[in-house]
Amino acid sequence: MKIPYVNLKKQYFEEKSKLIQKIKKILNSGQYVGGDEVKKFENKISSFLNVKHCIALNSGTDALTLGLYALGVKRGDEVITTSNSFIASTSVIVHLGAKPIFVDVKKDQNINPDLIEKAISNRTKAIMPVHLTGRVCDMDAILKTSKKHNIPVIEDAAQAIGSKYRGKFSGTFGTVGCFSAHPLKNLNALGDSGYLTTNSGRIAKLILDLRNHGMTNRNIVRNFGYVSRMDNLQAGILNFRLERLKNVVLKRRKNVKLYLKNLNQKFVYIPQETKKEYNTYHTFVIQVSKRDDLKKYLKKNGVETAIHYPTPIHLQPAYKKLKFGKNYLPETLKQSKKIITLPIHQFLQKKEIIKICKLINKFYEN
Repeated sequence: MKIPYVNLKKQYFEEKSKLIQKIKKILNSGQYVGGDEVKKFENKISSFLNVKHCIALNSGTDALTLGLYALGVKRGDEVITTSNSFIASTSVIVHLGAKPIFVDVKKDQNINPDLIEKAISNRTKAIMPVHLTGRVCDMDAILKTSKKHNIPVIEDAAQAIGSKYRGKFSGTFGTVGCFSAHPLKNLNALGDSGYLTTNSGRIAKLILDLRNHGMTNRNIVRNFGYVSRMDNLQAGILNFRLERLKNVVLKRRKNVKLYLKNLNQKFVYIPQETKKEYNTYHTFVIQVSKRDDLKKYLKKNGVETAIHYPTPIHLQPAYKKLKFGKNYLPETLKQSKKIITLPIHQFLQKKEIIKICKLINKFYEN
């Protein structure tokens, strides 16, 4: 019995008949760039998250880029964020000519809010918490620091659609929220897609212009913008799948309960969900000793896993010129050697999760 890390084929075959009907309807409409499905998606997300504005974009990376641009981030500025994230969280800062200022994380892999204030300088233009794995950061403490220093927060909520903190959705705490709808996300398109949320009318209007070459209409260009439109086909697919998101999350949460029940936590560290949180488990990351050996052992026994992320961003070759010290971000470094991501997708069967748990327990008990 082979257990895949993700199962996008299974998702397609489960949805195939209704999804093909949806796609044919959109193709027959003749609306490909922009269109009714895009506007419908923006309205649905705004309603779902209880936020005033949603702007559909080409990717989560573009959402971060345009969000930072709208906050006025430019060359010479600094943005506070974390190093244990997908590369896009930092590359967008660099592409705008700004400098990423990394702070360390807590044991749950999210930014340590107690360290943010020490990282603030007169060049700090934004604070970017990353809601890793579908767990919302400690937004109470982050917003307190943000308000004290009058620095806007831009949330990297790429992995956290539907996640909550104190009953409030991710992407609605800061000035801007940024989401990805990449095929691996819980709410996933059939290609690259993303979206941005905000309660600011000014920012929403600016992003609407920027995503379409900076054009206010066919004849007026107020800003030199980008090409970051979500196409009508992807929007239609996301509208279709948004109706299924609740069940996707519930199944993932059910899978986590099975893991917690069957894994011997004497050998495995699993950040627990607190009463303030509602996690959607984009990924299920545990921390273990002998991580690489465990990964090989699981692969040998038919279990596919991943690592998010084996090399922190500040140690990537692209960032050598920034000259970070070897002992920089000790908790991030420690976790990068211990973290392993187990299958958590909604198509996992109970017997598959139990098999994974038995294999992990056996590996450490022997």
